[in-house]
Amino acid sequence: MTDFEGIYCFDLASVRFAIYPDGPDGTRVLALISESTLHDEFDAREVGDELMLACRKHSDVIQAAAIARYRANPRKPITLTHADFPGRRHFWPSTR
Repeated sequence: MTDFEGIYCFDLASVRFAIYPDGPDGTRVLALISESTLHDEFDAREVGDELMLACRKHSDVIQAAAIARYRANPRKPITLTHADFPGRRHFWPSTR
């Protein structure tokens, strides 16, 4: 697990976090991951602390997705959604 620098933003229903695409001495870029993405893709069931725990636990995957989005378009805001984690959902038990 890597260091995760983030904060839960209730008003945005997201976690805002920092990535460093060029390494720890490079540019700091802010990104968001939505609550619903954390609930569905990373099995976080509550808001606040549990969302932050899910981010820390899965920081490698989350940060890699954010860096990929940044590299694809460095000028576009980064908000990670379900589409950024194809194939993950089938690993979780069905809720039906």
